[in-house]
Parts: sequence; C-alpha cells; structure tokens
Amino acid sequence: MQRSRNGRTAPNRVGTAPQQQARAKQRAYCIAALEDGDDLSELQELLRTAGVAVVGQAVQHRDRPHPNTYLGPGKLLEVKEAALAADANVVAVDDELSPRQERNLEKELGIPVVDRTTVILDIFAGHANTAEGKLQVELAQLEYNLARMRGLWTHLERLGGGIGTRGPGESQIETDRRLARDRISALKRRLEHVKGTRAVQRAERERAHLPQVALAGYTNAGKSTLLNALTGSEVGVRDRLFHTLDPTTRQLQIDGRPYLMTDTVGFIRKLPHQLVDAFGATLEETTRADLILHVLDASAPEEEGLAMLRSVEDTLEEIGAGERPRLLVLNKIDALDEAGRAALPHRHPRGIPVSAKTGEGLEALRDAIELAFARTLTSVELLLPYSEGGRLAELHEVAGDLHREDTAEGVRVVARLPAAVAERFARFAVDGRPLAS
Repeated sequence: MQRSRNGRTAPNRVGTAPQQQARAKQRAYCIAALEDGDDLSELQELLRTAGVAVVGQAVQHRDRPHPNTYLGPGKLLEVKEAALAADANVVAVDDELSPRQERNLEKELGIPVVDRTTVILDIFAGHANTAEGKLQVELAQLEYNLARMRGLWTHLERLGGGIGTRGPGESQIETDRRLARDRISALKRRLEHVKGTRAVQRAERERAHLPQVALAGYTNAGKSTLLNALTGSEVGVRDRLFHTLDPTTRQLQIDGRPYLMTDTVGFIRKLPHQLVDAFGATLEETTRADLILHVLDASAPEEEGLAMLRSVEDTLEEIGAGERPRLLVLNKIDALDEAGRAALPHRHPRGIPVSAKTGEGLEALRDAIELAFARTLTSVELLLPYSEGGRLAELHEVAGDLHREDTAEGVRVVARLPAAVAERFARFAVDGRPLAS
C-alpha cells in the first residue's frame, strides 16, 4: 500500500507502463539538393538551436536544385512518404528557397516548408536581447518576407475571370506590402541613428588610440569563452549557435599595454545576405579592427574545419575586412587526442593552438598579439614639462611599459607608440639628445 496525496492509502501500482516521453511540438524532416555528400549536420544543429526535433533526412544529388520544386518529382514523392512515416509536421530545406519553390514544395508535400534562412532568422529573433539587436532582426525578417507575402486575404477574393472579379484580397495584400515597406524604411532610419551613436562611442575609443582586436569566426567556435579567458570578463557563454549577437568590447592587458577586444556575431555557411546587411553596424566593428583573431574550432573534423575556415574568410571579404591583419587561433585543443594535436601544425602551420576552457596556449596567443602590434610601433624619445601632467598620464595609459627619467627640464620618456599616437606627441620629441643613463 502507498499513501496518496490526500492522506488515504491506495494499492501500489506495480507493473504499470512507464510514462512515455512527450512528443516534440515541431518535428522537422530535413532535405537538401547537393552535388555530393549527404552531411546535413549543420542544418540539424540549427534546428536543434531553434527548438525543433529532427526526425529524418533525405538528400538528392544533382548539379543544381530544381527551379520549381527544389527536388525532382520522384524524390518529392519519396520525401512525402518518408516525412509522413516519420510523423514530421515541417520540412526544413538546407538552402534559401525562392518564393516559387517554397509554394510548390508546400503544395506537393502537404505540410509547411521552411528554408535555411527562415531557421537562422528565427534563431536570431530568439537570441536578440538589446534594442539594436531586435531592430536588426526585425529588419532582416521583413526584407526576407516581403517577397513571400501571399494568400493572407484569399478568403476575400472573388474567383473567376473577366470584369468584376478583382476582389479586395489583391488590394489588401498590396496594403500589407506597403505597410511592410514603410516599416522597413522606419527601421533603417532608426538603425542609422544607432549607427551614429556607435560611431560616437567608437570615436571616443579611437581618440585614446588603443589597439583594437576583433574576434571573428564560425558560430560556436568559442569566441566568447576566449574573450572571457583573455580579459577576465564574464560575458554569457552557452553551447548553442549564434549565442552572441551584439558586439561586446572588453579591455585586455598585455605587459601593461591596454588593448580593446571585441566579440561579434559568429559567421556560418550560407549566411543570409539580409543578416549581413541588417547587422552592418555590428559587423563594422570587425572591419575597423587593427587585428582580427580568426577563431577556429580545432576539434572539428578536418574537412568540416576547412569548410568553416573558408566560410569565415569569404564573409570577411564580403563585409570589407579581407585585407585586415589577422591571426588564426585554433581553439578547443582540450577536446583533441594526441594524434589530433600532432596533426594541427601540419594542417594549419601558422595557427596558434589554445584552449579557452583550460587556459592552455593563452600566453603564446598574448605574445603573438603583442608581436603583431609591435611591428606597427614607433620608438620615440620625449621631454614633457611638469605642467603637462595630463599628457604624461595619457602616455602611461597608451604606452604600457616605458622608461622615464625626471630631469630639471621635465620628464624624459622613451617609449614605443602607435604611429598616430606618436604624431600627437611630436612637439615633445627630443632631437639628438641621448637619454641620461
């Protein structure tokens, strides 16, 4: 006997069947048209991040997707039967569909169809926390959906042909499109204002002439964890795609010299152009950095890692950061065995192996950052009057380690400065007078 919640005794329920696990609300069947291979792991990871269960997949090998239905007619029948058998209630496509392809696929399969771009936009919408991030996501969604507005008011249309058949449904859709275009214009104006505010903040940072380092890389490569490990900050970290959407800047100290390090949104294969456009103000932090740390997940399989590397390089080119100096950081080496670690130098000869999780290799990374900037520094010898205490404090801040000597004329300083900062102190330069020992 066992005591029930109301205090009464009741027979033990021995031998009752275990309670079945609740079925996922959204169950996706993944499809793709590929030239070769059948790896849809990235799409499945995107769906998992969006909270959708994956119940199966199908790949058709073809040179290019079918212009009308994405997959061929025979494969569509196969997918329809497989999705029904797997109890899927949505089909996810590993490409961006044209409006015509999306309509025809839904008609042939009889269930809703979402493409890769829709899934990514949904993830961004769920992860946007700041006002700017929400504006950027809404703009990207509106621009993507504008061409796909259809059938919203078909219950008001009159069917038929000829005079008198033009119903209010058509005009209502046009009204919806006009409202969407007006909203897009308003969002772009607000984002321009945000861009101006960010420019003011950037100008304040640039006035201090602190070296700026940007973290770039494939989503979930561990950029935020690396930022925390290098700067001692506590930026939120989670094992999910696109966890960081808004740029986060923290100060990094190397041998007394301060650097500004910024973590931005991660990249991905086939990153929708709507997101690249909408997140222009965010990605601008990468284009203006003095040095880019390209963070690569070293624990990924070789082929997948090379694909990630190419995707990030292509995106950097697309946003205008292709010519910026960069270092390749091979993160997550703690997840590699001995053979994997031994293969890294052959696979990426110039890469710097680190583990943001354990701290291994971080000192070598700091040295590499310092060396990269040391090549751009100019040696100066200055004599600052004692009345210029503020300039001396500024010099201490931007120069890090320096040699100083108090003399009767003022403070004599030997330091290595960025060229732009050296110009600002040019009037204090000592010409031909050696520093006293």
